[in-house]
Order: sequence, then structure tokens, then C-alpha cells
Amino acid sequence: QVQLVESGGGLVQAGGSLRLSCAASGRTFSTSAMGWFRQAPGKERQFVAAIAWSGIGIYYADSVKGRFTISRVNAKNTVYLQMNSLKPEDTAVYYCAAAAIKLRVGVTPAKGDFGSWGQGTQVTVSS
Repeated sequence: QVQLVESGGGLVQAGGSLRLSCAASGRTFSTSAMGWFRQAPGKERQFVAAIAWSGIGIYYADSVKGRFTISRVNAKNTVYLQMNSLKPEDTAVYYCAAAAIKLRVGVTPAKGDFGSWGQGTQVTVSS
């Protein structure tokens, strides 16, 4: 059982930046990776980025690669999502997630890979 709490969302203008954070607690020993998904109104929840808790595995959706950076601080059980050059299309509720399984190299992570989810934080980008 892993508890996840997101923070850092807000309202920004296009081209601006935000940094999201996700703090994990509870039974984190079995966590293999943590990631971020987002869901816009009327759309399905989509993968954004993920990072292995150990090692160097990292994953990005094509739509955010080069603009977003995921990072972690293991000692703080925290993962971050630095979002730069934000676009109105990035507007969504962003969810932190934890996976117990090892993510596959070269395979985009899916919702089913993650067993624990945070409550979400709203990101709104105005034009």
C-alpha cells in the first residue's frame, strides 16, 4: 500500500513553467517506478512520464519530450515533474502513480502498470 500526494499545480500562461511534486509514503519498498499521467475534460487518462526508482530507466510521451523533465529524490520518496514551455493543450489534471512491476524498456508505460494513484492536481495553461 502506497500513498501518493501531488502538489504544485496552478494557472500559468502559455510558455510558462510549473513544477509538480509527488510525495510517497506507506509501503514504498516494493515500488519499482513512479510516473505521471494526465486527463483533460472529455478525454482518457494518458501517460506523460515515468522514472525507475533505481537505475536509469526513464520514459516520456512524445507530446512532452524536450519540454518536461521527470526526476526523483529517493531519500525523500519524492518524484518531480518540471514542465517548461507549457501549451494550452497541456491543460489537464495531473496524476502521480506508483508501479510495483518493472517497466519494459522501449515500451510506453500504461495505466495498468501502476497500482497506486494520487488524487491529482490541476494544471491550467491559458493562451
